[in-house]
Amino acid sequence: MNGKVYITGAGPGDKGLITVKAAEALKIADVVFYDYLVNIELLDYCKDSCESIYVGKKHKNHTCPQEDINQMIVDYAKTGKTVVRLKGGDPYVFGRGSEEAIKLLENGIEFEEIPGITSGIAAPAYAGIPVTARNVSSSVAFFTGHPPVSRERDLQWDKISTGIDTLVFYMGITNAPNIINNLMKHGRSKETPVALIRWGTCPEQEVVKGELHNIIAKMEALDFRPPAIMVVGEVVSISDKLMAVAEDAQMAY
Repeated sequence: MNGKVYITGAGPGDKGLITVKAAEALKIADVVFYDYLVNIELLDYCKDSCESIYVGKKHKNHTCPQEDINQMIVDYAKTGKTVVRLKGGDPYVFGRGSEEAIKLLENGIEFEEIPGITSGIAAPAYAGIPVTARNVSSSVAFFTGHPPVSRERDLQWDKISTGIDTLVFYMGITNAPNIINNLMKHGRSKETPVALIRWGTCPEQEVVKGELHNIIAKMEALDFRPPAIMVVGEVVSISDKLMAVAEDAQMAY
């Protein structure tokens, strides 16, 4: 009899942001396949007999091809084991969770997807940036920062640049110059605020803020590297207001 697979979101890094349902799945797992951006402390939820297998992908350094990961999940489930596929953020937000789900369906294996808090919302929040705000941003869109080359020209930059208030680019550091240039070329003001957030929600979180016309220079000066997301829009300025109010409140206290 086949086992069951839980395609599970681990959240963005802060171990406290894992959901109760995800933690319960880890407690019953016989094997866990976990990613690079997963907080390793989450494995403490697992029982002593649980096997933990690292299948993380760093920039230009993939431990295991996605096709091999898909097959390993299937192979372990076919032995009757309860498998947790633990993925950073949310499995279905740029996480290839759907590819794994399709593979399981093709092999007749029961699975359940457990959503997770995605870094595109959580990292800005931890940096004091709401992705929407009344009278500032009524729309937000999420993009992968490195689309396949074959689709690069298919992105509708004219609509992306001026038709959406807040833009959030996952994995956008390496391709940041191209993203920034396209936004300005297609009508986004060069004074639009931008924030780069590295290791969002983690103790080592770093934030660099600027505007479209100068954010690349700031990034390069600091040798700012992945993993990071980029937030473009007026909501970035709200973080300064929040900090000012917080400082005033602290002084009053």
